[in-house]
Amino acid sequence: MKRLSLIFRSKANRALDKMEDPRETLDYSYQRQLELLQKVRRGVADVATSRKRVELQINQLEQQTRRLEDQGRKALAAGREDLAREALTRRGALQSQIADLRIQHDNLQGEEEKLTTASHRLQAKVDAFRTKKETIKATYTAAEAQTRINEAFSGISEEMGDVGLAIQRAEDKTAQMQARAGAIDELLASGALDDFTGQRDDIQAELDRMGATTDVELELQRMKAELGQGPAPRDAIEAGPQQAQQAPPTQQHQAQQYPPMQPQQAQPYRQPGEGA
Repeated sequence: MKRLSLIFRSKANRALDKMEDPRETLDYSYQRQLELLQKVRRGVADVATSRKRVELQINQLEQQTRRLEDQGRKALAAGREDLAREALTRRGALQSQIADLRIQHDNLQGEEEKLTTASHRLQAKVDAFRTKKETIKATYTAAEAQTRINEAFSGISEEMGDVGLAIQRAEDKTAQMQARAGAIDELLASGALDDFTGQRDDIQAELDRMGATTDVELELQRMKAELGQGPAPRDAIEAGPQQAQQAPPTQQHQAQQYPPMQPQQAQPYRQPGEGA
């Protein structure tokens, strides 16, 4: 199982490596960094919004404290010490809330400053990465183009290989068609096939057959001469088409040397004792 898993992972890694395009990977990484930068900016905006809200609450509470203070003074001036005491008590509670809100405000302001600084740093990194990304993509594209050009010149690219195979198939088919056309011409010339596209020339066919017969007779005479059975053959032009109809020289010589025997006349039958 471990070996099978290792083989599967190696093949999957090779397939992924073949499918991976560095330019697409860089673009995806840059997109992820932009998304992260957007989240940081959104966080800065949220913190700033919270800080602003706390500031508004502090301002409202401060206004209430000032109003309670005025009310307490007026109540004390009117001889209502109890109302003045109540107003001052409420003002003290509001001041306590204002103090807590100021602490929150300070914390939010510090967080906002940190996020703003991080956003600036991240923006600088994203800009640097974008420049480097474009440089790497341009270099990779140039290298890829150079590789394709070199493969095209050397003929080892897949496209050029397909073109080479197509040319080879076309040449093979052309040679096959030429051989077929030549074979058909030879068969038509020898008379093995009938030419239905035109009129048949009987005279030319007869001349072709006579020429073929003459060639056969000349070859036969040459073979006999080599075996010592007859003289060397004459040239085909001097011999002409009549050579095929003449008897071989050996047969003519034998006919002259040994004339044909004459048939004997029949003798009358005689009885024994009769005279000649």
